[in-house]
Amino acid sequence: MNWRVTTPLSLVFCICSHFSFGQANLLNAKKPEEIGVKTERQKEADNDEPMDYGYVDDRDVMWSKTTWEVIDLDERVNFPMYYPIEPIRESNRKSLYDVFVTAIKDSVLTDIYVDSYFTEKRKFEDLDATLSSIDTTDLGYEQLNAGEALSPEYVDRRDITAADIVEYRIKGVWYFDKRQGELKYRLLAIAPVAPDVNFIDSGVDDGSNLVELFWVWYPSARQILHEAKAFNNKNSAAPLSFDTLLNTRRFNATIYKEDNVHGDRSIKDYIVDNSLFQLMEGHRIKEEIRGFEEDIWTN
Repeated sequence: MNWRVTTPLSLVFCICSHFSFGQANLLNAKKPEEIGVKTERQKEADNDEPMDYGYVDDRDVMWSKTTWEVIDLDERVNFPMYYPIEPIRESNRKSLYDVFVTAIKDSVLTDIYVDSYFTEKRKFEDLDATLSSIDTTDLGYEQLNAGEALSPEYVDRRDITAADIVEYRIKGVWYFDKRQGELKYRLLAIAPVAPDVNFIDSGVDDGSNLVELFWVWYPSARQILHEAKAFNNKNSAAPLSFDTLLNTRRFNATIYKEDNVHGDRSIKDYIVDNSLFQLMEGHRIKEEIRGFEEDIWTN
């Protein structure tokens, strides 16, 4: 279900006038060492910021609906969020997950939460149990039982990597701005999802052990995602920023929850063990949102 939000002409101009080559200085490099080294002109052109969200007064919001969606990384249209699974130094390309983790490690991104309701904040040290598992081999236990110090080679460490991410979950608000007379969408939060690190190599792959690693308050991450570039299948010389990709909804997503009287229960909680009906219910909610804008002009 690929929803597109109308992109202002000024945003399109901004994107077109501020792109950088997939590999900076590639055509002007006299030696391989100069590839990726930006010229002063390129640095000046890159000195921009994501387009600010316009102020929305609460009185201008005639109607709103909060939705939670899942972005399946197995779908081809969503590949720019998944690849490359290993950072490419030459073009400074990273997967969306690596962009988040690097920013969190460097304390550039600090608005990290345990859930989509932002009830509890997290630091990178708090994520260690979620992102990594440490186990001791049999030889290591023998060493400990013998009263010896544990050797590093007998310690098994497994870290979640970009290759392990199977989906992203996003939270956002659809609202009708009566001043502008438009139905709009505002992305509020995003979470990478992977199998539980403690069972990731168990061979069980039924989707029951997926874990939301952390939730990012999206407005705080916009500058970081603006500077990070995703691959553009239509023109590799003009990569898109992750902020543009997400804000203009250049992805396919399925609704799995909406705000409701039942405590925001998920679709799977009231449509049990039927994936087709769950998908149809998500589609019904989407059509209900889309229908509001149509009905307001026809009734």
